[in-house]
Amino acid sequence: MPLQSGHISFYKYDPSEAVAAVATALFGIAFIWSTFMTIRKRAWVWTVQLLAIFMEVLGYGDRIKSAGDPTNLNLYAVQFCVIILAPVLMAAAVYVVFGRIVVHVVPAQQRTTKLLWVPPRWITPIFVSFDVAALLVQLIGAVLVSTTQVTDNNAANKLNLGKNIALAGLAIQIAAFGLFTIIAVRFHFTSRQFEASLRSKYEDGGSGSAVVVKGSSQKINPNWRRLLYAINVSCGFILIRSAFRVVEFAEGNNGAVMQQEWYMYVFDTLPIFLVVCSFCFVFPSSYVPYMSFRVPKRPSDARELASQDGSAVGLREV
Repeated sequence: MPLQSGHISFYKYDPSEAVAAVATALFGIAFIWSTFMTIRKRAWVWTVQLLAIFMEVLGYGDRIKSAGDPTNLNLYAVQFCVIILAPVLMAAAVYVVFGRIVVHVVPAQQRTTKLLWVPPRWITPIFVSFDVAALLVQLIGAVLVSTTQVTDNNAANKLNLGKNIALAGLAIQIAAFGLFTIIAVRFHFTSRQFEASLRSKYEDGGSGSAVVVKGSSQKINPNWRRLLYAINVSCGFILIRSAFRVVEFAEGNNGAVMQQEWYMYVFDTLPIFLVVCSFCFVFPSSYVPYMSFRVPKRPSDARELASQDGSAVGLREV
């Protein structure tokens, strides 16, 4: 958009500083609460999600400045890239938490490929690997798109290349996350067969409905399905956001999505904020044990198997 000074804005609309400030404040509050819970529950693996939320705070905070100076390339590039990439890390956090649910719910001897369609011990590494690939590809595309100026030589070709690279990264993310979503929804039904064996591992936590899993001193809420619902709802929101970004890049700078700011806040900011809220209200470490970086090698189900066949069955990391 041309400005009175003769400089050209990197936005196709007049960006709102006020709305960016509201988004910054909301994600900031969520970041403070999530940090408090992570430290309180010692859920160190959740630092991945903390980083993602912090990126949202950084992105929208930078967008406030960028809205006030829309011709500044550096400000525009930072907010564009950070906001684009943060949900990729959130997807990685979802993969990790689902893996810990599987460890918590499914006995070691029943964690099979037939149950989850992928080898259970590799479910987190496989999907996180796709997530990293999607992150790197989207980063390259986002940098190309956000740093190309209309006055650059071959600007149109650079923008088109960046758009196609970003679309490839989004395609990787949607394909992997779509498969994961199906697996997670399916687990709602297949996991019912393990509820009796799971209850047998609980001990009275001594306070209300809290229980303690044998082999762990951590008190948890036994209603772990709430966390599974949060994961599935979050999957839906992340897929909505990813589909929006596909449309945005596919249409290009002259598309309807690029012409109106509200599209981004409705189909990116809002869904991602709801993902963050889901895990603020249903904090993973309140429902499953073993949210540190490593899972104990011999939790309760492994000890039971060892006592039956005389051999120590280590818990595979998921």
